[in-house]
Amino acid sequence: MTVTINAHQLGRVIDKTISHMGAEDIKVLHGIRLDVDARYLYAVASDRFTMAVARYRLADGERDQEPFARTIPGDKLPALREWISSMKGATYITIGLAADREDRLVFDSPLSAFTITTAVGLEFPDWRGLLRGVSEQTTDREPFPAINSRMLARFGDTEEILRVRITSDEKAALLFGENFIGALMPARYSGVGAVKNETLTVCQDWWLWTLAAGDKTVDMADLPRPEPSRHEAPKDVRQTGADLLRGVLYSLDSSMEADWAEDREAWLAHIAAGVADWRAYRYLDALHQADPRAARQVVADTAEQLDDGEIGEWAWDTAEEAGHKPAQWKEEREKAVAKQMAKQPAMWARRLAQGLNHAKSAGIGFRIDDNPFVTYDAEAEKWKAIHPIPAEIPA
Repeated sequence: MTVTINAHQLGRVIDKTISHMGAEDIKVLHGIRLDVDARYLYAVASDRFTMAVARYRLADGERDQEPFARTIPGDKLPALREWISSMKGATYITIGLAADREDRLVFDSPLSAFTITTAVGLEFPDWRGLLRGVSEQTTDREPFPAINSRMLARFGDTEEILRVRITSDEKAALLFGENFIGALMPARYSGVGAVKNETLTVCQDWWLWTLAAGDKTVDMADLPRPEPSRHEAPKDVRQTGADLLRGVLYSLDSSMEADWAEDREAWLAHIAAGVADWRAYRYLDALHQADPRAARQVVADTAEQLDDGEIGEWAWDTAEEAGHKPAQWKEEREKAVAKQMAKQPAMWARRLAQGLNHAKSAGIGFRIDDNPFVTYDAEAEKWKAIHPIPAEIPA
């Protein structure tokens, strides 16, 4: 009965749920419940007013084994989280029960182990049944529950986009994510007194005088958006993703406009730019799904490096630190360029010939003096670039 999860993902499921655990005076809820079934490892926490469940899908080889569950006491969580943070995110941690003590939960990594003594006799609530009931509850009335904003803010630790289902003023609201599910009880007390049972009409009346002067056709989707800067790299993940996708589409459109036969380098450059933007977008999207905080930090750091204007130095130093040989890359490229130049005229001369041919096709009159760079091929009826004649070396 063991499961394996990397340190990064284990830290995430704890971070998503730790703010929901109960206080010390509710011993059974004072901690995070690690629950393993045939497919997932779950971290579960509740303080009676909120409940949070984060899950991690087990590897194929670890599924369909005997389930187990233990509650990590709240006073042990800070030390466990610090132990997890001391490792690289990709470090795998094996979680299981000790062979000689069923009350001991063991977290084992390649370099160290962390053992926690749990209270086996404490029966954690049936969280699956509770959330199933909330997800299936129905009502004929229009729900308008009161929500405690401080409790709602706890769900920000998921750093996910959550869907919300509200069915009743007296029942819990449900929050859904792909690997997170939570519940939020409606507020019943405000200070020492009960929350007043206001209806939607009553609340609208509170603001009627203020809002009456507004135009009902205005929508939040119409609010002004920041103009993308042409000089500064965006520091927002969503804007960065949009810029990358726009770059892919622009590059593909430009490649369709380039002349493969006459300007192959431009065609290849557009394709290479589109491929690079698409790869960057896929990597950013994957990072954001795995760890939104890391994605935000990477985007912000990259924006600063781009604005610094020294990405060539950044790339060179990073390549050397990674054990690569950028000096060799530079030498290989220079040799490749020199070899290409020996076979065909310079790129700027070929583009000059292409421009002259376009001008000729458009009926534009012009005259070109004799020169060693472009010449008119009367038989083919078009301008061609030529190799410049090397200057003679004086004897």
